[in-house]
Amino acid sequence: MTAVVSYPIGTAGRPWGEQERAQWRARQTRRRSYGENVVARIEALAHRFEKISYGELDYADGAYTLFALRSRPIDPALPAALITGGVHGYETSGVLGALDFLENHAGDYAGSVNLLVVPCVSPWGYERINRWNFDAVDPNRNFRPGGPSPEATALREFVNAASDRYVLHIDLHETTDSDESEFRPALSARDGRIFEAEAVPDGFYLVADSADRELAFQQAIISAVERVTHIAAPDAAGKIIGSPVIAPGVIEYPMAELALCTSITGARFKTTTEVYPDSVHATPDICVRAQVTAVCAALDFALAHA
Repeated sequence: MTAVVSYPIGTAGRPWGEQERAQWRARQTRRRSYGENVVARIEALAHRFEKISYGELDYADGAYTLFALRSRPIDPALPAALITGGVHGYETSGVLGALDFLENHAGDYAGSVNLLVVPCVSPWGYERINRWNFDAVDPNRNFRPGGPSPEATALREFVNAASDRYVLHIDLHETTDSDESEFRPALSARDGRIFEAEAVPDGFYLVADSADRELAFQQAIISAVERVTHIAAPDAAGKIIGSPVIAPGVIEYPMAELALCTSITGARFKTTTEVYPDSVHATPDICVRAQVTAVCAALDFALAHA
């Protein structure tokens, strides 16, 4: 690995203060529209699903309403399934995959499960194509009581109030070249650490919960997705992004310990997807189809084994 000791903001070895956060924030520009790209598609679905406003973000450079779509009507005899996208706003196929699933596939599950879909958890990050929120905080390490991410807090509270019968939570993510060129270097600078580069895995993979393995579930998703796009291979050490591969295309994290989004429901079946949009073998359409395929395979397996 190659050590990188500098970042345009901050002093090496010293965590950021408010001055550095303000400098970082000044570098972020609005590059696309949450209202036009996401909310408009949510509004178009409101005749088929219950549209719920579950929170408001009021940052100095923009205010956002947080939206979810839920099966209508709710059948209390059925289990619930949560699908989330855009926890990291820059991970585009997660947002678009959640919306595409709602538009074209959710009807296949009517009468089998109560769906709850949150297409874009972090709209500030979506508009600026960034991993963090306005405060330079990663929502996906802060799904815990009293955490510093209002996006994470709002989702956690809403999801817990909406149901206590989740059988599935699938959280749609991407791993990109910008993880190594921008976001991990920024993280190291923010926390006063030296950045050490890692290889970006070329292909789709999943993150399982090390505290609650369901490998047959993960493998069913991989089997479905490999018909759409290629699966990431391990590196020479048998790892993907520094974690041992426990099955083809599968690594694991302690989800609750890390306060990841997939820790919030207590569902038996839970996973994070990771699509690689920068691959020479991928296109935006392939990435979205991979996410949708993963959602459908996850639902099919969870409902068959609940």
